[in-house]
Amino acid sequence: MPEITLYQYEECPFCAKVRAFLNEMKIKFKKINVSYDHDDSLRKKLFKESGVKTVPVIEFAGEFIGESEKIIRFVEQKILRKN
Repeated sequence: MPEITLYQYEECPFCAKVRAFLNEMKIKFKKINVSYDHDDSLRKKLFKESGVKTVPVIEFAGEFIGESEKIIRFVEQKILRKN
């Protein structure tokens, strides 16, 4: 299974919600802390790929999904159903 990458801020409550969900579901993921600066190149890439200017954003198999509720729904529908 491809690995999930979670782009996040450590203290973000929405990011914490996604981390807790992934941990509860025993899904392995890699965390990358992003800059608060919206002009940062990584932030610009995340916005371009996900259409979301905020974190959390996950990357899974080349697909970028932003916003905690959408991420959880994506994981439930696309990842957990396959297992």
